[in-house]
Amino acid sequence: MPTPTKGARLGSGPAHERLMLANLATSLFQHGRIKTTEAKAKRLRPYAEKLITLGKRGDLHARRQVLRTITDKAVVHELFTVIGPRFENREGGYTRITKIGPRKGDNAPMAVIELVEALSRPAAKTVKAEEAPKAEEAAPKAEETPAEEAPAEEQAEAKADEK
Repeated sequence: MPTPTKGARLGSGPAHERLMLANLATSLFQHGRIKTTEAKAKRLRPYAEKLITLGKRGDLHARRQVLRTITDKAVVHELFTVIGPRFENREGGYTRITKIGPRKGDNAPMAVIELVEALSRPAAKTVKAEEAPKAEEAAPKAEETPAEEAPAEEQAEAKADEK
């Protein structure tokens, strides 16, 4: 058996590994997140990200390349119509692996692999930075509000005097 290019084989031979990764990728695209072992999650990440990159491309050749590995046409349709456009402005890093501790039965290290949100992290930080000055501007307005309320109280008293 030839040695793999990345990591060790996951249990059996190369054909079984290809089918297992295809099934994991199908489940990931169907559900958005899956719970599996750390080793499988680490092997799935580059595999799934290449498929998402093909989904971003969106042409017929890319669709046929994805259909070679993922045989469920509904999942491929979702990859090209929902997931691909969602990551249109992102240059990679479509998945996140979070370690969740050992499995109860055999103490295998478990992880959750999920698709990340479409917004990139730096853009979210700039939005928070823009909100900070707005909060500072709102504080002086709150101090001015009682001063503005005083003429309103005087107007209310004037109306009461008229009656």
